[in-house]
Amino acid sequence: MCFAVSYHFYGISISLLFALLISSLAIIIIVTDSTYYLIPNKILLFFLPFVVIYRIFMPIDPWWSPLLGAAGIFTLMVIIIFVSNGGMGAGDMKYYTLLGLAFGYIDILLIFFLSILYGALISLGLIITKKADRKSEIPFGPHISFATLTVLFFGEQIKIWYLSFF
Repeated sequence: MCFAVSYHFYGISISLLFALLISSLAIIIIVTDSTYYLIPNKILLFFLPFVVIYRIFMPIDPWWSPLLGAAGIFTLMVIIIFVSNGGMGAGDMKYYTLLGLAFGYIDILLIFFLSILYGALISLGLIITKKADRKSEIPFGPHISFATLTVLFFGEQIKIWYLSFF
């Protein structure tokens, strides 16, 4: 379904390759983190060269945006992992860092915000329905993936909507 939506939004273009790449990564992370509570390094390392090559041939303006996105989200995640005493895993940090490199600093902030929003809403729903409590371990990778897909397909519209308030 993600591939069909990617084609719908991007048609036959170089951006379609990026959408298919990111959709594939997101789907794999949803399955592995939901099933095994793990975001495997092998998967992230497999996708890393494709992201780097794509960004070399299809750079974001400014050119340093992916570097700032990766470094900034990495730093933020290290702080969160340290403060939460491991409440969030290193796999989430590495996944966010790869996405920062893929999307740049503005979109990774939107992905970060949306993933927290999705995580909070879904966790609240699980707590209300008594399927989880405050101490339950809930994988965060699927929330990051859903936020990533949201930004991939609707990021520009969300930014335009947000900026319309100013």
